[in-house]
Amino acid sequence: MAKLGFLGLGIMGGPMALQLMKAGHEVALWSHSAGKAERLAGGEVKGGTACATPAEVAKRSDFVFLCVGDTEMSREVILGKGGLVEGAQKGMVIADCSTIAPSASRRIGAELAGHGIEFLDAPCTGSKGGAETGTLAFMVGGEKELFERVLPYFKIMGNLVYHCGALGMGLQAKLSQNLIQGNLLQAFNEGMVLSTKGGVDPNLMLEILSNTGAQSKLVSVKAPFVFARDFSTRFSVKWVEKDIALMLESAAELNVPLPLTALSRQLYRAAIAKGFGEDDFCGAIRVLEEIAGCEVAGKPPAKT
Repeated sequence: MAKLGFLGLGIMGGPMALQLMKAGHEVALWSHSAGKAERLAGGEVKGGTACATPAEVAKRSDFVFLCVGDTEMSREVILGKGGLVEGAQKGMVIADCSTIAPSASRRIGAELAGHGIEFLDAPCTGSKGGAETGTLAFMVGGEKELFERVLPYFKIMGNLVYHCGALGMGLQAKLSQNLIQGNLLQAFNEGMVLSTKGGVDPNLMLEILSNTGAQSKLVSVKAPFVFARDFSTRFSVKWVEKDIALMLESAAELNVPLPLTALSRQLYRAAIAKGFGEDDFCGAIRVLEEIAGCEVAGKPPAKT
């Protein structure tokens, strides 16, 4: 039984921490949102302890995971007042599962090294469902030996764990994956709005997509939610837009042009401006639907 910590108990972090508790580990818990740590610690699964600050989590832990919203939040809970660095002993390991800027993660790692604290960037994908079932995919950057030490805990939360190279490389891989995913969904939005307005039944169009060169796992997963007009949050529009901004920042640092991605960001920002920021990112289709004057809704099968 390991002494673990987890910071950030939202849509992803809460289920991830619960997986570690189910595996029998002691898990010190902290969330910026009042009451989340207490509710998780007081639930049916035992092993969790609610903490008042990240520093308290560090005092109770040998390995700490975190999953927070953005770069500034990550830096604050690690290095800020009351952060992990204030309670950590030398040799403690921090694995940041947040999706933040690769360059910022490397700077955080360098500062932690000065305190004798080891660090991995370990962003994950799989959304809410993957977190709840322990089937996330992790992309990890950092020293290989350190990766191997933390690997057993990653495998509790996910079924795919990739070592991508030096610190920051996990984030570089994750952002590249999100770049493709975000652009792919916008292509789906355009194609479905166009075909629907042209008179093609959305269910038929999805069947065609599923059996031709345009086949996509993402489309297969998201299309039924679009058809049902179910935009409950699994991965929100605002976080996709945030990740795309990080992709463009990384591209500027590396002098790589990303014209399609830049346009995708504007479309997601338009969805946020329309009030859809907290909804699942498949809900961004409503921006094009409103412009085109049609709705991509599935029709029930004909009765026989």
